[in-house]
Amino acid sequence: MFGFVISASLRPAMTADEPFLWEMLYEASHAADQGLTVADLETIPALSRYVDGWGADGDLGVIGGPAESPCGAAWLRLLTGTDAGYGYVDDATPELAIAVAPRARGTGLGTAMLEQLVTAAAGRYPAMSLSVREENPARRLYQRLGFVDVDGSRIVNRAGTTSITMVLPLR
Repeated sequence: MFGFVISASLRPAMTADEPFLWEMLYEASHAADQGLTVADLETIPALSRYVDGWGADGDLGVIGGPAESPCGAAWLRLLTGTDAGYGYVDDATPELAIAVAPRARGTGLGTAMLEQLVTAAAGRYPAMSLSVREENPARRLYQRLGFVDVDGSRIVNRAGTTSITMVLPLR
């Protein structure tokens, strides 16, 4: 459908990408299902911690798609203490957020971004984690790349569905 996306460029996420990461957080968090806007996300600490002030020490991300119109992002943040997020495992494991714009879903972009991010993170972190809705089709991608469920991590999320924390050992 969008063959250009599969071969589209991938580049590191930069501080200037923060506005685009807010858009991708909107997709990743299923905010539309809850009647939220991108601007609403900035007022919800449980979500805003994934993007607010992007470019801090330890942040690592990949932006994918055509340079003039990116279609996706995968990014890691080390969220600890009171800033721990939905996929918290421990203080050494950053949490993953990933989203692909609806127009580019099913093209392989998410896989390409995640594979590049895993390679970049392997030299920096012992593992990465994420929280995913149990019924999310992307869960199969995470499993294919080696993510495993964290025992006892099933919770009812803000939307009233079940989420699971998954972890990918990198070392």
